[in-house]
Amino acid sequence: MRIKASIQSQYHAALAMLRQLVEECPPKLWDSPEYKNRTWNVAVHALFYAHFYLHTKAEDFKPWPKVHLDGRMFDDKSEEEERQVVSQEDALAFVDFLAEQIDPMVEALDLEAESGFHWLPFDKLELQFYNLRHLVLHTGELAERLWQAGGVEVRWVGKR
Repeated sequence: MRIKASIQSQYHAALAMLRQLVEECPPKLWDSPEYKNRTWNVAVHALFYAHFYLHTKAEDFKPWPKVHLDGRMFDDKSEEEERQVVSQEDALAFVDFLAEQIDPMVEALDLEAESGFHWLPFDKLELQFYNLRHLVLHTGELAERLWQAGGVEVRWVGKR
């Protein structure tokens, strides 16, 4: 099915752009308290949910073991969780892990089935658009942050 190849391509393109941002982020910005949601937290949040919503249903979710977040939003973490900084190296490993998962996970989806997540009342095809928008939203947020902090510009990736 051609639509699955397009979805896979766009996930890979989005991850390539996020990878650039993680690689080029100055270390002082990675955990800067200047932002309520630290740069590392935004990157890992985007990766976590991209991985989560690629699963068939919530009950099937198997988080990447090296960076386990429970999916809570940024501002309801405990102080201890806030101090557990995810390194840039671990974030890049998470990008690599997710990039390896995209093709088989998308291939296994029945795009006409329900989302598999009771709070998202649409089909799997729309879930992929939803998931990509979320990933790209946070990638854009980080791109703007890096640009303002030092003129780091992310190169556009149009497809795989």
